[in-house]
Amino acid sequence: MFEAFRLRRVRVLAVVCFAAGVAGSVAAQAPATSGGLTADEITRFLLTARIVRSAPVGKGVTGITRLTLTDGVTTRDAAFQSVDERKLQQEFARGKAEIGFVDSYHYNIAGYQLAVMLGLGHMVPVTVERKWRGKTGSLSWWVDFVFDEGERLKKKLAAPDPARWNQQMYRVRVFSALIHDTDRNLGNMLITDDWTIWMIDFTRAFRRWKAIQHPADLVRCDRRLLEQMEGLTEERVRAATGRHLGPAEIDALMARRDLIVAHFRKLIGERGEAQVLY
Repeated sequence: MFEAFRLRRVRVLAVVCFAAGVAGSVAAQAPATSGGLTADEITRFLLTARIVRSAPVGKGVTGITRLTLTDGVTTRDAAFQSVDERKLQQEFARGKAEIGFVDSYHYNIAGYQLAVMLGLGHMVPVTVERKWRGKTGSLSWWVDFVFDEGERLKKKLAAPDPARWNQQMYRVRVFSALIHDTDRNLGNMLITDDWTIWMIDFTRAFRRWKAIQHPADLVRCDRRLLEQMEGLTEERVRAATGRHLGPAEIDALMARRDLIVAHFRKLIGERGEAQVLY
């Protein structure tokens, strides 16, 4: 199908991070675009491989740099993102403003750690924290993809397995609501040749607002994801995210978790479990 449209394969950042606290759960989740490496192996490579080339990446507005790494056996590209901007107030177009604005690579790391905790490590590809040229940031594995969601919609392409596609989209919506991602745009959802969705770039997530974005979009939920959210504790989140999330961010995350769980439990009561969970 992809050959028929003659789509050029490109590569882009897929922000993934790995922390010692989640090593066991990540090890079994080798990304489809990993080149045969496990998550543990990718993590070690990103942390220790020698950086031999660099080039700016045109896509995005947060200063991503494409790096080429090698350990003498494997040579792969990665992306380095060191943005860590914090303002009392950020003005946006059309008169919009945000109080307590944050745009930080730390959220890339926290986003992946949380995804792994919730069983979504297969949708958020591998990131580590590393220093390059005196700056600390998130260093991420590249994911081969055919198009992003914006391109898919523009070309009016339909997934060959609508049920699987819809289930992935439901997970994206729930996870985005949980972390209150204010920049979950169409370019941050990558689609590989097996029609797997990868969520990337969480630098403007983890807002301190204790409300659900677009609750009307939360109509179905992965049964295991709901169970994992219900079992999530502040202590586990704090242990997994380390210094990447502060107390206020974790507090807001847990408040949104409560609202999302209550939202789906209410839907189950109204429509029946089979119409809500899958």
